[in-house]
Amino acid sequence: MIQQFEDFESNLAGEEGKAQEAKTSWFKRLKKGITTPSSEKKETPEGLWAKCPECNYICTMNDLREALFVCPKCGYHHRIGSEEYYEILFDNKEYTELFADIRSKDFLGFTDLKPYQKRLEETWAKTDLTDSMRVAVGKINGHELVMAAMDFEFIGGSLGSVMGEKFSRAVDYCLEHKLPFFIICKSGGARMMESAFSLMQLAKTSGKLSQLSDAKLPYIALLTDPTFGGISASFGMLGDLNIAEPGALIGFAGPRVIKETIKKDLPPGFQRSEFILEHGFLDFIVPRPELKSKLTSVLTLFKN
Repeated sequence: MIQQFEDFESNLAGEEGKAQEAKTSWFKRLKKGITTPSSEKKETPEGLWAKCPECNYICTMNDLREALFVCPKCGYHHRIGSEEYYEILFDNKEYTELFADIRSKDFLGFTDLKPYQKRLEETWAKTDLTDSMRVAVGKINGHELVMAAMDFEFIGGSLGSVMGEKFSRAVDYCLEHKLPFFIICKSGGARMMESAFSLMQLAKTSGKLSQLSDAKLPYIALLTDPTFGGISASFGMLGDLNIAEPGALIGFAGPRVIKETIKKDLPPGFQRSEFILEHGFLDFIVPRPELKSKLTSVLTLFKN
């Protein structure tokens, strides 16, 4: 019994010693101005937290997802992809993807920092996307429509021959089934690796929209952050309604390029959706949580 008690006292002393040593180590680090976590501290797994780039508010990814990827504190709209938009807008998250088997091809043997074909293969492997835009058909509060959404993570959501072809086929599908067409734009502009093949898509997509107009089928364009270059110069601004998310950066050339070109300071909020609305290039701005109900109202009006 005495031996057990002595062992207990020894263990207790050992634990107290470790605790005291940890306190001493922390105090020494604090005196030296070291505030970073020690190497013994476990790292927080990635993907659990999100930090707002606008106000630095930190919340869990689950909370951000429940808020439809809109900052609960300042209302900043985080960039999201086609999958997230489809889940937000389509009834019961049910939809059928169209033209998913079309892939880009390196017609020109283009090489910049790396061959275009290699860049495509790496992006396919990394993103599990076939190109920078997906097209799907489904229902929004009972209204059937075709929805196209761009993915910025696929080479900056750039406009290439595949996006132009998917857009054109989506219009043909709308014409065949008498459905409205809704597109969510998010792009850095034309895909330079496809050169003239990319620029041809501006005329191709604009021409297809004239067919949609002749058939009196609605075309609605949602401009999100960012929408630039060949997209804003073609079908991005040709909607029967052009709408945008709050704070979205919209234009042709970027504000930095324009400032360096004209050598003048730009107005506050230049090229943001609020600035674009004020100058008559948008019909209205709609926050993401209100988008589905707003689209329902618009589709009802067009239908009637």
